[in-house]
Amino acid sequence: MAKGNQVAPSTKFEQTLQASAQLPGVQINREAFLRRELKRYCTDEQIKLAIATTPAEAGVTPQVIDKIANSVIKFETGKVTTLSTAAGIPGGLAAIGTVPADIAQYYGHLLRVVQKLAYIYSWPELFDDSADGMDSATESMLTLFIGVMFGVNAAQAGVAQVSKLIASEVARKLPQKALTKGAIYPVVKKVAGLLGIQMTKQVFAKSAAKVVPLVGAVVSGSLTFVTFMPMSKRLQKHLATLPLTKPGHGVTEQASNPPSTSPKPAPTSSAN
Repeated sequence: MAKGNQVAPSTKFEQTLQASAQLPGVQINREAFLRRELKRYCTDEQIKLAIATTPAEAGVTPQVIDKIANSVIKFETGKVTTLSTAAGIPGGLAAIGTVPADIAQYYGHLLRVVQKLAYIYSWPELFDDSADGMDSATESMLTLFIGVMFGVNAAQAGVAQVSKLIASEVARKLPQKALTKGAIYPVVKKVAGLLGIQMTKQVFAKSAAKVVPLVGAVVSGSLTFVTFMPMSKRLQKHLATLPLTKPGHGVTEQASNPPSTSPKPAPTSSAN
């Protein structure tokens, strides 16, 4: 049964996604992330504007955005590879249920890098702090993002459609109706089905890698490394081409610091 805006998982992939989202440290606070990453490159006023609107609207250069994105990918790849090699996961096992721990861990890190890349490439908050868990719109959006990482063409088209919808509206939020009932929802279901097949193959590969204990741990870590970074790069490349990364798509005029009263400061290269 669905609870609030949540939807009971109907596929193995959806079950894994929901379990992974509950793991400690998986959900990223957009404001804290942007403030931490931009402080080395931007003025305080520019950071405030980036949080109130988007990094693109605040005038953060594509070079700075790409630099932060590359750093994020490197950090998360190193972290998930180490954990995969050790076959450990920091708490939260009770939330996983029937989902294998290493698979939940892997998808938890996918969700971390997805959120970080989305926020630096000017997407709105994905998780609502007031919601009880992950709502259906967020689940649909994360499904599309992960689909892009796995190279699913339908997911790329779906993410592009959502980007256009957000860019064309004054409100900076996910289009709930389109993602849960409208034209994009059938795409989400198709992508979820394809990802379920990919996940089954992934479970088999990891299980086979761990048959020989010590050698298996190294193989498992290697499998994680060679898949996680290219997948993250694929998402980064796609996000960088979308309308939300282009300043002037109409969001700023409703921001708390519109350009008419608070001009965008020029980006600086100073580092603290």
